[in-house]
Amino acid sequence: MEEEKKSLELIHDKVDKISVQLENAKLADYFELMRNKKNLIWSNFIVGVVRGFGMAVGFTILGGIIIYFLRYLVLLNLPIIGNFISELVRIVQNNL
Repeated sequence: MEEEKKSLELIHDKVDKISVQLENAKLADYFELMRNKKNLIWSNFIVGVVRGFGMAVGFTILGGIIIYFLRYLVLLNLPIIGNFISELVRIVQNNL
């Protein structure tokens, strides 16, 4: 009888811990979002726009840094790579 009582208390404690973890995971909010298709589509659209904008800005900055570095390599006047890089920088500057 005493063992059953201890095991029931242990199960009760485990269920309470699982309940708290589920509340902390905010599963109810997630299920509500999944149930409302209009809000789900709208939030995914906004996230996609922000992600695309971030990629465009990041690629622009990264491209600028690479072009700056390539122009520096041209100034070093390396024999084989210098001609290739100078031609590449010239093509990029003409297309901008």
